[in-house]
Amino acid sequence: MIKIDAMGLACPLPVIQTKKALRNIEGNGSVETMVDNESSMENLLKMAKEMKLESSYEKVEEHKYKVVITKGEGSSASSNDTVSTDKMVIAISSDRMGEGIDELGDVLIKGFIYTLTEMEVMPTTVLFYNGGAKLSVEDAPTLEDLKTLEKMGVEILTCGTCLNYYNLGDKLAVGEVTNMYTIMERLQGADKLIRP
Repeated sequence: MIKIDAMGLACPLPVIQTKKALRNIEGNGSVETMVDNESSMENLLKMAKEMKLESSYEKVEEHKYKVVITKGEGSSASSNDTVSTDKMVIAISSDRMGEGIDELGDVLIKGFIYTLTEMEVMPTTVLFYNGGAKLSVEDAPTLEDLKTLEKMGVEILTCGTCLNYYNLGDKLAVGEVTNMYTIMERLQGADKLIRP
């Protein structure tokens, strides 16, 4: 049995670590993941169900849950083990994800971009425009994850007009500067378009 201590880890890290461990099991085996909140426990159970794997949980004590996911012979370690040939474009127009509390939006967009680095199916292109341009510049909290995506072959494009508007024209730290024509081409040519 592989044991993972995900206590104190923010979403989606417990799921990502557990899924990686499951992929490393050849044949039969189990992964036991310890988490400190009910949401993480439920996310792990949901992942197991989507992957058609057996799972169980136990509330060990207040703020401590043990989730065991079992992989049987011939079962899949992923719900989407295929490589997509579709052009998937992610269009990010804000330096936050969603509306409401700004601090939460900051955490969510960072988590979203990190999660992209862990997906089995990579996007073709990630576009940054308007406030999203702030995510691909020096000292951005998402910079290392974007560099990882670029190394994996993902095209990273940031609107030049937007960089200039925010006085960030000389601060781009990953990918390339682009224009509205190229942004429109990528959006129009996408088989799948995701706007977080």
